[in-house]
Amino acid sequence: MSLFSSVWYLWLRQARQTWRHPIWVIFGLFQPLCYLLLFAPLLQNLSGIPAIAAGEAMTFYVPGLLVMMALFGTGYVGFGLVVELQGGFIERLLVTPIPRAALLLSRVLLDIMTLLIQVLLICLIALPLGLRVSPGSLLLALLLLVLLGLGLAACSYALAFLLRSAEALSSLLNMVSVPLLLLSGVLLPLTLAPPPLRAIAHFNPFAYVVDGARALFLGRLGDVAVWQGYLCAGAFALLALFWGLCSLKRAVA
Repeated sequence: MSLFSSVWYLWLRQARQTWRHPIWVIFGLFQPLCYLLLFAPLLQNLSGIPAIAAGEAMTFYVPGLLVMMALFGTGYVGFGLVVELQGGFIERLLVTPIPRAALLLSRVLLDIMTLLIQVLLICLIALPLGLRVSPGSLLLALLLLVLLGLGLAACSYALAFLLRSAEALSSLLNMVSVPLLLLSGVLLPLTLAPPPLRAIAHFNPFAYVVDGARALFLGRLGDVAVWQGYLCAGAFALLALFWGLCSLKRAVA
């Protein structure tokens, strides 16, 4: 079987399983909705500070929320793979003539599509709440999120192949994701942070992705933060995909 047809059939199987129980996709929107409806209104009083222009609090906040959705939505997808590894399903697939890369690529493709659906729904809900973004800027921001989600999903699957334990995977992801999240400025601008935290955040690639997404939402397409965000997300996606494929190769060797 060709790689394309293998990815398609595996993606179709996984998509049917996902949409047979769409309630889990809806549950994935609960936390972002809480942040959007219960936390974002608190930022209205911050409008007018150097980081947030007057009347742009929601447009400033939503991109960070979308990055957080990518982090928790695609960063934790490895748990499903752990279940299939422990149940022997992956081993049964390995005796079929499908390319091994299709096992990873089909999953990543479905994860990206699920993320895009959830992101678009959040953006639609945020529009009457004050979000203002042009269609072109939104498309560019979605591409940035796709790169980020691809890298996060590939990392999650690589760790699942490596650890093969839901408990170990959960502990590691929580230990890594929380500092990355807090030091990326998804909830509040890093300009409000003390200098030591801002200095540490310079080494966090997610901070550049958040800044790039905000610049796109605010219509600043020529801002240096845009290409920095794309550079970080693109490099992260390529490295993570390479790591995921290497982990898959070692796991099935």
